[in-house]
Amino acid sequence: MDIRKAILIFAGTVCVGLGVLGMFLPLMPTTVFLLMAAYCYSRSSDKFHDWLLSNRLCGKYITNYRSGKGITARQKFTTILSLWASIGFSMWLVSNRLWLVLLLAGIAIGVTTHILWIKTYRLETESEAIQANA
Repeated sequence: MDIRKAILIFAGTVCVGLGVLGMFLPLMPTTVFLLMAAYCYSRSSDKFHDWLLSNRLCGKYITNYRSGKGITARQKFTTILSLWASIGFSMWLVSNRLWLVLLLAGIAIGVTTHILWIKTYRLETESEAIQANA
């Protein structure tokens, strides 16, 4: 195995760990880290990539996003809430530097806009799925 693949596998594994933590910690994003892990694994190891996409905890986040289904409303809400909580705290810490507060606010507005533009994934009920296939 070459050094590049080993580094990508290591980085992917770290991202998976952070993504799993994000499932349980309110201020940690999940989807971003899992997408980064999928990218790292896709460039380094089919075995790890297949495991990640078929994993019952992580796989649905990645496959829904990559297939164009989007992310759930809960994921959007949690992401935006944690974004503004962490950026708001950072803005409070650097409140004496107006340019930095404005930069952080601009970043938060941009990321929030991007998240809101991502398609919202809605779970289909069994009857809706049957009607759609009929």
